[in-house]
Amino acid sequence: MIFHSLDYIFFFLVVLLAHWQLPRRSQLWLLLVASYYFYGYVSRAWLIPFAFTTTLDWTMGRLMEAKPARRRLWLSLSVVSNLSLLCWFKYRGFFIENIQGILADFGLAPAPEVLSLIVPAGISFYTFQSMSYVIDVYRGHMLACRRLDDYALFVSFFPQLVAGPIERAPHLLSQVLTTRSFPWSTATRWFTLILWGFLLKVVIADHSALVANKVFSIRDATFPILWSGVFAFAIQILADFSAYTAIARGSAGLLGFDLMENFRHPYLATSPADFWRRWHISLSTWMRDYIYIPLGGSRGTKARATRNVILTFLISGAWHGAAWNFILWGLYWGVLVAADQAWGKRWRPPPLIAVPLMFGLTCIGWLMFREQDAHYLIQHFQLNPWTAPASDWHIAGFLTAKTFLLATPILLHAWWDLKLRHRYPNWDRLPTQILLSLALFTLILILRSPESSAFIYFQF
Repeated sequence: MIFHSLDYIFFFLVVLLAHWQLPRRSQLWLLLVASYYFYGYVSRAWLIPFAFTTTLDWTMGRLMEAKPARRRLWLSLSVVSNLSLLCWFKYRGFFIENIQGILADFGLAPAPEVLSLIVPAGISFYTFQSMSYVIDVYRGHMLACRRLDDYALFVSFFPQLVAGPIERAPHLLSQVLTTRSFPWSTATRWFTLILWGFLLKVVIADHSALVANKVFSIRDATFPILWSGVFAFAIQILADFSAYTAIARGSAGLLGFDLMENFRHPYLATSPADFWRRWHISLSTWMRDYIYIPLGGSRGTKARATRNVILTFLISGAWHGAAWNFILWGLYWGVLVAADQAWGKRWRPPPLIAVPLMFGLTCIGWLMFREQDAHYLIQHFQLNPWTAPASDWHIAGFLTAKTFLLATPILLHAWWDLKLRHRYPNWDRLPTQILLSLALFTLILILRSPESSAFIYFQF
């Protein structure tokens, strides 16, 4: 079930109205049943690995407290089982395809065809979320959850299930275990956030996708045409992913839950490290806490610190998908962040220079992220800007201007958030929120894209 559909709107309204009519324990059961219905809406088969991960990790957490002498064994069982399941669904075909290619290069018969598996939506998200709970219990950062149904809701909570944010148990599970009341004081703000998410998705992301998809379908695109498409994709993926987070946070807020912020104006970053403090914050902090720091972090020699950074980003790239372009994308960011750390606090360009420079480096990364065919990716990087005809530069200018116009609400939101919000402390009063909601709703009705698609991060 996708957020920007009538099915979800009807589903959410029914759950919301029923939820606040029930006592606490019945509320949790309603949300648990609704979450499993939401996840199994497309394919009930997805519920099998999902339920397995949930039951396994809850059991391992309980065993760590019941038999602490063997807690390393319970942690190993959880991590190995979760990663094996993730690899089976997500990377099995990738490994087999590459083995077949190697065999063919040596003139050997390829391996027999295998059954193609449909990757369950959001498996990378809920696997990492569930694993973080087991690791936190192992480290003694929290007590194991007593009830399986409480833990199951923490893993399956439908607003953030498929594409995050990747919540930590101390934050979300603690809310599951407490009594909540309807958020009268912030309800209009949560509703406005949902509408903002819809605007990001059906107006900005989906219109930008029309440009990006058209450009990337042209296999002999010239330099200006290609990079106008990359710019469109940069706007698309920001609007698309942050739209999901906005709708998730707004939906959760109306149900009495507070989900973490996942984006903080990433295209205003002034350095590679700053970008990852702003983009997909829940994943970057997960990688920091459960991969980078256990590897040793920045401790030790500079060479070891560089290794830790690059390895962490390689894992992050692999997390995004079973394809070499994601590995290359992860390596690219690892090198950028490592170089940024090595540079240290030497001279930094002012924001007026650093921000567009960082955005350009980000767009290079998005080209690697978007183009999965290695042959065409190499071809794209070999394009010569001086050989493109003037007509292509004019077309590229038009496409770029169109995309920039589409991104205007994102720029205005950043300007408001960073420069004006503190000047108007009463901006979230009811009359203001009603006017803002009406404006967003009107823009959605008038400007929505004629074509729409699933959220990009559903595939991860």
